[in-house]
Amino acid sequence: MADIHITDIEAAINFWRARRRGADGVELGPELRALAEVYALLAVRRADAIDERALPAPARAAWDAWYETTPDTPCIAICSTAQGDAVCKGCGRTFDEVQHWPALGAVQKRQVWRRITEQGEAWRFNRYAERAAAGTAATGA
Repeated sequence: MADIHITDIEAAINFWRARRRGADGVELGPELRALAEVYALLAVRRADAIDERALPAPARAAWDAWYETTPDTPCIAICSTAQGDAVCKGCGRTFDEVQHWPALGAVQKRQVWRRITEQGEAWRFNRYAERAAAGTAATGA
């Protein structure tokens, strides 16, 4: 299994905050409450991730619903691994990640997304950023 990073918990919280406002503007919906409890636990423990198996079912359901709104693949249809590169110049994934992407779980995919975003070296983040943005817009995320 894999760890869910605190930044993904934050993104899921913000997703639900934008969609669910309590009648008084303060009350948390059930998804927010579930994710906020996990976030608070991480903060108290000074941890930056939680094992996906340790995520309570309501928090996992809220996280999964958020995940479904994110782009599945970082691919921008410029795959240099097909030309023999160990790391794709277009998306930043390794050859193995590209080959096994369909078999990866949501948490594993988010770990790859986090790494390539932090590195910011792939063409999707510079040379072809507009192409990557168009792909994200097409997925509705």
